[in-house]
Amino acid sequence: MNHTYKVLKSDLERFTAALSQVRVYVVQSLGEDLIDIVDYGGAVEKFSPESVKISGKYYMRGQFEFRVSM
Repeated sequence: MNHTYKVLKSDLERFTAALSQVRVYVVQSLGEDLIDIVDYGGAVEKFSPESVKISGKYYMRGQFEFRVSM
């Protein structure tokens, strides 16, 4: 089963996701081709150069990937 998604890489993409209130999920890489979905998340509430706040929880930008379904 293929799942199409977009990785939010730039501040503009995170800002657009926050404004449109799309569900953002948080993913952590476990190695080559392996991931762990840390949180099925929700809307981006806040972001800074260091972190992103989703559903009341803060995630460090350097440790996690933020995705939206297409």
